[in-house]
Amino acid sequence: MFTILQIQPEITLLIGLVIVSLLIWLFWPQKGGLALFTKLTKSNERVLLEDALKFVFDCEYNKTDCNITGLAGHLNITVDKAGKLLNRLSALDLITLNNHLVTLTEAGRSYALRIVRIHRIWERYLADQTGVAPADWHSEADRIEHLVTDEETEKLAATIGNPVFDPHGDPIPTAEGELPQNQGIGLNVLKKGEMAQIIHLEDEPVSIFEQLVVLGLYPGMQLYVTDVTDKKITVVADGEERFLTPLFAGYVTVVRISPEVVQTKKQDLLSDLNLGEEAEVLEISPNCRGQQRRRLMDLGIVPGSRISAVMKSASGDPVGYRVMGTTIGIRKQHADQVFINRKL
Repeated sequence: MFTILQIQPEITLLIGLVIVSLLIWLFWPQKGGLALFTKLTKSNERVLLEDALKFVFDCEYNKTDCNITGLAGHLNITVDKAGKLLNRLSALDLITLNNHLVTLTEAGRSYALRIVRIHRIWERYLADQTGVAPADWHSEADRIEHLVTDEETEKLAATIGNPVFDPHGDPIPTAEGELPQNQGIGLNVLKKGEMAQIIHLEDEPVSIFEQLVVLGLYPGMQLYVTDVTDKKITVVADGEERFLTPLFAGYVTVVRISPEVVQTKKQDLLSDLNLGEEAEVLEISPNCRGQQRRRLMDLGIVPGSRISAVMKSASGDPVGYRVMGTTIGIRKQHADQVFINRKL
């Protein structure tokens, strides 16, 4: 009993010190628990506000009506929460509400353009300079856009050559907030016999964008519509037939072009080269980006270089190619991205 009574004051003192320490940490200015919680709450609110402004901007740019129901669905929040969000934006003089329709004020449009610029520059960087998968460019840029400063983004833009378009074909607003008018029509609008060039692939929803990537579609690709039915649209692009449902075709923006500039002839691929054959590299497909594109170029796969197939692995993949005096192994999925000319 004597030992327990003797220890109790020490335990009481220790507990007291722990409680005092917790209180100090909780209420410590700027870096305490309460300050961090408040900062996180405000950060989440700012993210929602900025995402809402981007949504309203997209509606206006694409000339579609913007209302509370569409906003709630896009942000995956309740209609009630979307209403409170719109009221907050209205109080900040960033939007106007008129008969349930939402429009940006000048200040709101300027704010939205700044976020759009940051987002699209970082998408361009992710596509060209990293190994991030195409399906993840948008979501990763969505995360980054709320964390970086304008100064950091402008430094990045200068480093990558001040790009004009993001990897999906969307124009990047200038630092002054200038943006060209939306152009193009949906691929689903084209009729049989028409020719067009892809200028944009919609990156949301991700599930549809992934399928467009699997089909090998990319901004700049030329196509020729060979058949249109209620269930299927058939096009020829890069010399191959591709099939899209009208729903998927609606997520591809194109501009009509004259027949004289359309290239429908199928181009030979590096993967088509037989053992012992030699060819000239024409180009790497625009659909091949980032680290994989740089790796191919570092290996000597550049326009004008001579390349020959010299050996196959036991499984047939990869294949050994001789280029610039060196034998390198390239897998079929990457050789499919290299266009060649067999007629030397």
